[in-house]
This record gives sequence, structure tokens and C-alpha cells, in this order.
Amino acid sequence: METIYLDHAATSPMHPEVIEVMSQAFRETFGNPSSIHTAGRKARKVLDDARTSLARAIGAKDTEIIMTSGGTEADNTAIFGVVNALQSKGNHIITTQIEHHAVLNACEKLEKEGYAVTYLPVDKSGRILIEDFKKALREDTILVTIMYGNNEVGTVQPIAEIGEVLKAHQAIFHTDAVQAFGIEKLNVDELQVDLLSVSSHKLNGPKGIGFLYQRSGTPLSATFFGGSQEKKRRAGTENVPAAVGFAKAVEIAQNEMKVKQAQYKHFRDIFLNVLDSEKIDYKVNGNAEHALPHVLNISFKGMEVESFLVNLDMSGVYASSGSACTAGSIDPSHVLVAMFGNDTEELRNSIRFSFGLEITEEMIKQAAERTAKIVKRLAN
Repeated sequence: METIYLDHAATSPMHPEVIEVMSQAFRETFGNPSSIHTAGRKARKVLDDARTSLARAIGAKDTEIIMTSGGTEADNTAIFGVVNALQSKGNHIITTQIEHHAVLNACEKLEKEGYAVTYLPVDKSGRILIEDFKKALREDTILVTIMYGNNEVGTVQPIAEIGEVLKAHQAIFHTDAVQAFGIEKLNVDELQVDLLSVSSHKLNGPKGIGFLYQRSGTPLSATFFGGSQEKKRRAGTENVPAAVGFAKAVEIAQNEMKVKQAQYKHFRDIFLNVLDSEKIDYKVNGNAEHALPHVLNISFKGMEVESFLVNLDMSGVYASSGSACTAGSIDPSHVLVAMFGNDTEELRNSIRFSFGLEITEEMIKQAAERTAKIVKRLAN
């Protein structure tokens, strides 16, 4: 039985070309980029080239890119770096109820330290209302951190509109674009963001590397201390092979973006058409107009997510839910709770399928057929 990996929003397999350039870098570029000898200068040149490529992908300058260990560090650096730099100007933060835990848990820690945090609600499609944001904005707001596209349901937020509102305000604007980078065209000037977080492993690059975009002039205190790497913004010897792989993955993603967007939308149609032909009772969660094309979150009538995921796994379909299944209990997805409220059926029967590298139309069709078969067998 062919296994079908439909959990690319969780992590993605490395592209063969990424593995190739990283293998070469491991063999040939071992020097420390901070060393002044030839081996060090060679590593610095390779790192600088990768940084320039990454910056170009979002319309930024290479000096505005801070290499990190991934999206979580990028988010934490943005949040704690801003509040530490601007603590004399206010103590209010705005975020949303559906952020990744890298943002939510950071904000909860700041609340315990005395900061005031507003968690904006979302509608049933997972999108905030711009009017709610405007009402929440205060004179002492120093940070707004709102994700670009949600990792569970794919809903895209009105980032450019928020950026426009903040043009005349002191608040620094950060967006977690981890799930969108490589899928959507992102330009920091068009979005009007000051800080933007991304991670390599979501777009067929290596794990353990990401970056934080910091617009020139944006106040940000360092959260790592040691050497003077990353212009004294993030201490630690840079991972040159990972940076090379990251840059290659981004290059491939940029070149194939329009084709992939159309392909993922086609996959979505194939999957839903199979469910329709099999007369499955389901509902798609998310925003139909503002959505990441590779994320498909579906509620299946009469299903229980834990047994559903186990049966999908046994049938060779690898998907996920927004829930953490542990020791016979289920912790409901905070995203679905924000969208639908407590004790709704969506919390118990929603599955996320997400598309990516090496998936074919036939694989999508098979995955949908296997899914339909399980629903018919298990639905109450």
C-alpha cells in the first residue's frame, strides 16, 4: 500500500536539490564565518550570498535579515526584543486568539510580567475584523503581532490593512509568516510590516533554521548573548550549510510559486469532488476567499478525531488535527475554539490535510477515497 503524506503544514520533506547543495556545503564550507582566514572568508561569502537571496524573496535588504534556529526563535526574538526595547513607551500588546503557540505562550509570559495583552477574536472563518483591531489599538500599544496565514485552517489575515492603520502609530508590527512563506508572494513594503518570521522546514528546506526580518530602524533588543554575529542581534556561530539549503529551497519555491498555487487548488478540488461523489457529510473550515491554497481543514459529520487519525494512519494517509492527542484525552484546538466556541462538533471531528512536494493527482484521489471509506465505516 502506497503511503501518502498530507501533513506538509507540519513539516515538509527536503527537496533533492536542497540536499545536494547542503551536502556540498558540508564537504567544502566548514569554516567559521567570523574567522578572518581564507576558510572563514569563504564561509562568510557563502553565508552572505544566502542571506541576500533570502532577503530578495521578501523585498528586503540583506542587512535586515537575522538568521535564527527557526520560526519559534524568530517569533520570540520579535516579541521579547520589541517589548524590551520599548518598555518605557507602553505595556500593551495586540495579538489574536489563533496565533501559533510560539506567539501565544510568549504573550502569556509577558502578561505574567505585567504587560496587558489583547487577544483579538476571529469570525467563523478564522479572520479578525479590522474594526476590532482599530478598537483594540491604544496609545500605549507597543507591539502588534498577528500571523499572516493560519497553520490549522489556512485563513489569511488582513495584514496590509493593519499595516496601513499602524503607519501613524508607535506600535511595531510583527507577522508570523511561517506557514505562508514559499506559498504566497510576500513583500514587506506592501504588507507594511516591521518584523516578519519564517522557517525553512515548511518549504522543503532543512529543519533548525529560519530568519526574522527586521526593518531598518526598528527597535529590537537582543535576546541571545555571546559573540557579535548577525550584527550583534543574535549571538552564535551561523549554520552555513543550513543557510545554503534554506536559500536553495526559497529559490525553488519562488520559481514554482504560481504553478504550485494552482496545483494545490486543483488538489483541493479533487479531494472534495471525491467526497461529494461518495456522498460524505462534511464541511470545509476556513475562509474561502482569503486562504493559503495548500491547507484543507475538513469537519466530518459523526467522526471522532482521535480514532479518525489512527485509521487514516493505518490506511497509509498521514494527516493531522489541531488537537493534541495524549493518553486517551484530547486537548481541543485553540484555533477551532476561537472560530466556533466551546463544545462544538468541529472540535471533535476536524482533520487537516496539507499539500506539498511530490504529491500527485492520483495520490490525492486515493487519499480522498481512503478517507471516505473510513468515514463510512466509523461515522456515528
